[in-house]
Amino acid sequence: MKIIESNRAPNPRRVRIFLAEKSVDIPFEQIDLGKLDHKRPEFCEFNPMKQVPVLILDDGTCIAETVAICRYIEGIKPEPRLFGEGPLEQAKIEMWNRRLEFGLFFRVAQIFRHLHPAMKDMEVPQVSAWAEANRPRVYDMLSLIDGELADREFMAGDRYTIADITALVATDFMKPAKLARPPELVNFARWYDAVSARPSATA
Repeated sequence: MKIIESNRAPNPRRVRIFLAEKSVDIPFEQIDLGKLDHKRPEFCEFNPMKQVPVLILDDGTCIAETVAICRYIEGIKPEPRLFGEGPLEQAKIEMWNRRLEFGLFFRVAQIFRHLHPAMKDMEVPQVSAWAEANRPRVYDMLSLIDGELADREFMAGDRYTIADITALVATDFMKPAKLARPPELVNFARWYDAVSARPSATA
């Protein structure tokens, strides 16, 4: 079993943090996104969507998509339960992870992909107006999150979950996207400091 990834990309980092929280060790094989390795035919055999990461099982089965990989890992090593336990908690975690993926992570990514010069060969065409349209939506989502965190410790409840991993990576992705964290969001800052201090955050 191995994971093909690029250690500078945000989605592979989500998987690495998940693995670190689970204390699961899987070897990584690096590809260079800057050289467009993810578009080469040999990689497309693993993932026709041309995206990292990809988990390759011992029998050759390929699992792509970050959350799908994490769900597989949760299935083979349930504890700690980063997708929750029981119908209600699992539904809340799924709800918040989806909200964070589409409301924060995706929007930060669009700003980065459509404005950063390093992305000009990967995002064709770059549409700066689309990037700018997403900027206020990022801050709207951060304000919403700050309000939600007023009465709970983590994104989806009282325990650390995949939703916190998604939010942490999205927040860190704001730096290369040149988005500043609003200092008035004190609940968000408290959460960020706590999850950034976890050993897994360096994965």
